[in-house]
Amino acid sequence: MRIALGADHAGFPLKSELLPWLEAQGHQVVDLGAHALDPDDDYPDYAEAVASAVASERVERGIMVCGSGVGACVAANKVTGVRACMCHDTYSAHQGVEHDDMNVLCLGSRVIGPELAKELITVFLNARFSGEERHRRRLKKLLAIEERGLGSQARPG
Repeated sequence: MRIALGADHAGFPLKSELLPWLEAQGHQVVDLGAHALDPDDDYPDYAEAVASAVASERVERGIMVCGSGVGACVAANKVTGVRACMCHDTYSAHQGVEHDDMNVLCLGSRVIGPELAKELITVFLNARFSGEERHRRRLKKLLAIEERGLGSQARPG
């Protein structure tokens, strides 16, 4: 599978471990940075790069690593066509794809270790959208919300 991988300074050490592991699993990895440890970099830059690669279909899935996973998830979901979720358990990592067509996995390097990250990535990448009627119906509603752009009207003053 072709995968976009990104991380800020907090996720950089974990990303550095995951990249060769993913390649050893036979995946094509597009490394979107960070390419060096820079304590002043910002997760939205890398999350946007990963999410844009997924939205443009340059890659099939994306993985983003920051300190908690939360900021990366928020940022990635700002890109149209992206359904990013922070998952630190295997059930959510596969169920998010099967039921919600999740296409970006966000991980918190300060929350989980490399072995759990590898398990989460494995189930995320092996999962497929179920296509069941109820899941298609719900996904259609999510896409309609995105198309209407309601988020732009709900900004706090």
